[in-house]
Amino acid sequence: MASLTLYPEDERLVGASRVAFNLYMITAIGLFVILMIIGLTMRLSQAMWFEVQVDLFYKLLSMHGTGMVGTAALSTTAVMWYFLRKYVNLHLWAFITNYVLFMLGAVCIIVAIFIGDYGALWTFLYPLPVNGMGLWSSYTAALFMAGNLLIGVGSLLFYFDAAAAIIKKHGNLGRALGVQWLFKGTIDPNHPKAVVASTMVIIANSLGILAGAVVLVMSLINVFYPDMHLDALLAKNLTYWFGHMYINATIYMGVIAVYELLPRYTGKPYAISRPFIWSWSASTLFVIIVYPHHLMMDFAQPQWLTIMGQVISWSAGFPVFLVTTFGALQNLHRSGIKWKTPSRFMILSLFGWAAGIVPAILDGTVRNNLVMHNTQWVPGHFHFYLVLGVLSMVLALMFHVTGSRTQTPPNSSADKIGFSFYLIGGLVFVLAFLAAGHMSVARRMATHLEQWIPTDKMGSIGATILILGMIYFAVRISIGLLRSPSSSQATGASSSSSSQ
Repeated sequence: MASLTLYPEDERLVGASRVAFNLYMITAIGLFVILMIIGLTMRLSQAMWFEVQVDLFYKLLSMHGTGMVGTAALSTTAVMWYFLRKYVNLHLWAFITNYVLFMLGAVCIIVAIFIGDYGALWTFLYPLPVNGMGLWSSYTAALFMAGNLLIGVGSLLFYFDAAAAIIKKHGNLGRALGVQWLFKGTIDPNHPKAVVASTMVIIANSLGILAGAVVLVMSLINVFYPDMHLDALLAKNLTYWFGHMYINATIYMGVIAVYELLPRYTGKPYAISRPFIWSWSASTLFVIIVYPHHLMMDFAQPQWLTIMGQVISWSAGFPVFLVTTFGALQNLHRSGIKWKTPSRFMILSLFGWAAGIVPAILDGTVRNNLVMHNTQWVPGHFHFYLVLGVLSMVLALMFHVTGSRTQTPPNSSADKIGFSFYLIGGLVFVLAFLAAGHMSVARRMATHLEQWIPTDKMGSIGATILILGMIYFAVRISIGLLRSPSSSQATGASSSSSSQ
């Protein structure tokens, strides 16, 4: 059961652990700001407020998409590590190695895009990336793919270390997930939600990353030995299997912060339950097999895969979300919570997750997908649950940890203003995408028709407001993380939730 102590002793960061966590979070918050500015640049260009050459636009789009997904994974991996290390014996070297490989991969991607002129977006769909049509070389595409491979290998090393630690503690991954309590038995009230969620991520995302590694290695071989041809449909399935699970894993790692922190700010226990175990067990399977909903317009796709993607799309998003939201509302009910910046972000994250699911399920319905999938409806739904959902989960932990440095939860007037900017700007930004999608505005296009420009302008205004809030958060959080711990924390004292 999650602790009700606001800053428990077993979460205290010291020495190399503190340095590693700070590197993750300061790197992530800085990258988020830079990548948001890149996104704003593209929206301003579409709105005709700022001119960006077409070839540069697609390089920026490649950087923005790949970078945002990778940075979301980097930051939520830190969330998972921060809490999981309390319950199992994780090795710090695996956590640090993941960071090093991420940075090496990021350098490869940046060089490929801004020096090698790569502009084929994140998907590296065989055989397109190596056919640069004179804009970039096949070796540039290989460098981009190698960067993605390095990032994936780093994640796998971290997951394998976490899996070994969980198995050593609980016997096997099934018991860690809680499957022994699906039908009978008394659930251990102290079985950590962080372990359940981490186990689900390890099982699902390890398979996804391995699928991505297979297609990346095969594609890299094809670059240097063009006579070796791949099955394009198989390569596309592996690519989207990887991509879908990798970005979904960020939600499931990030929500651990809500499970662990919310009880401390409400002062009420957040107990584990049989529906909770069922939901996470079902989602472990669903998230693995739902990816074909990305391929509904591929006529060559086996029909059974399309049907499976359609059916599972209607249910995959609900189990974990519903049990999490219901549990959070129960925890909030009559709690007398005193709102602080971390708790505000936790509740915002649940709203962003919920609201982002609805347009995603609509797009995952085949008749809608035929007319909506290549429109801005799609960036509308995934920006909704990433910006207002996942990133809010990460920001909740970042602000919570900065509060541990002074033993006081952050809640300044500037924090409240920054939160308002983030919320209002984020809503305007994502609703502009959804409105454009409803009007059938095409996505991934550098230049827009005149009748599309109003939603581009609305999105640009929202993004500007959002980024102002994020710049404040980046400065505030970086200073807070680098601040020396207070004397009470340094001596091992912790503040209870009653001190709120």
